[in-house]
Amino acid sequence: MSFFKALEDEYRFLSDALNLRAGRQQLIASNIANADTPGFKAKDLDFATALKAVEEQRNPAVNLNTTHAGHIAGKPADPLAKNTRYRQGGQDNIDGNTVNMDTERTQFTENALHYQFVADRISDETQEFLQAIKTNG
Repeated sequence: MSFFKALEDEYRFLSDALNLRAGRQQLIASNIANADTPGFKAKDLDFATALKAVEEQRNPAVNLNTTHAGHIAGKPADPLAKNTRYRQGGQDNIDGNTVNMDTERTQFTENALHYQFVADRISDETQEFLQAIKTNG
């Protein structure tokens, strides 16, 4: 594998992780915004499963071919939507709302830290690449 292919693969992986983290942050923010909405069910993303699904879409085990003009090309499923689940294990409020603000704040902060880690990793990789170009250029 060439250096540039490896670099491209790493950037793609980090980009996918960053996009999923951003999507998860939106889900958690939606939970917080709907904390007082009667009947609202808190949602979260199974991050590991979603990231695995993104990687499998990039490198499918089976390639489907359209062999006739009338065939419709398959569209990959949205990994964010496909892996969003209702949060389990909490105590419902009297109004049927399942948002627990302590859980949401904890998950929001944890996800924000993971997001920042990935963003910093992308920045570090870019700086290292630019430094290598300057040194060897």
